[in-house]
Amino acid sequence: MSPYNSKRTRNLYDPRSDKPFKISRSKIDLFIECARCFYMDRRLGVGRPPGFPFNLNNAVDHLLKLEFDQYRLSGLPHPMMTENKIDAIPYQNENLDKWRANASGVQYLHEDTNFTITGAIDDVWINSNTELIVVDYKATSKNETIDKLNDTWHIAYKRQMEIYQWLLKKNEYQVSNIGYFVYCNARRDKEAFNSILDFEINVIPYEGNTFWIEKKIFEIKDCLQGDSLPESSYRCDYCKYIGSVHSELLDLDIIN
Repeated sequence: MSPYNSKRTRNLYDPRSDKPFKISRSKIDLFIECARCFYMDRRLGVGRPPGFPFNLNNAVDHLLKLEFDQYRLSGLPHPMMTENKIDAIPYQNENLDKWRANASGVQYLHEDTNFTITGAIDDVWINSNTELIVVDYKATSKNETIDKLNDTWHIAYKRQMEIYQWLLKKNEYQVSNIGYFVYCNARRDKEAFNSILDFEINVIPYEGNTFWIEKKIFEIKDCLQGDSLPESSYRCDYCKYIGSVHSELLDLDIIN
């Protein structure tokens, strides 16, 4: 592919195909953000520009997984569970590595739409009622303590957990409606760096509600089956940028 041609030719939805089409958790979120950007990506092969990788966040994620895996092997609760009075231990399952991998994740074939819904999970715990508990790791650096979810800023995180809960339920696991965010906030009130990031860690419970997911999957199907671009979201900065550039070029008579 030419470096000047960013149009993708693989992993595109074909309305005439009877082959199951993969829709990831992140693409469901993209559809919710902006149906036009989603359609451009999955149907036409023109995706949004990639963002910068969050390498520090990925490092925290990796180290947390290693730490919880030590307790998984011993069958003992992690101190975070004990300190927060959470009735759970890390869950052992031969599929856990697969569930965590972006290339596979937890999968479910939604037969009514012929979509394979996928989502890569951070961790799973299990309580004394043998219910699986979805756990998501988050890392950031803010001045304030993060010990609860904000309805405005964290709504995508909530949807993320709910999709994971839904996927495990569809795979016929007993799943608790209560999941947890292990939120790591790098403190900024230290006098010096000294090659150390000091994290304030809070375990935040969240009661998920998966009622909206089935309806959204059918909406995605209708969107991809269409032959015209959906309306862009008024909140979509990408569409606003493209519209502004196009308008400026017209004003300059660069394009007709």
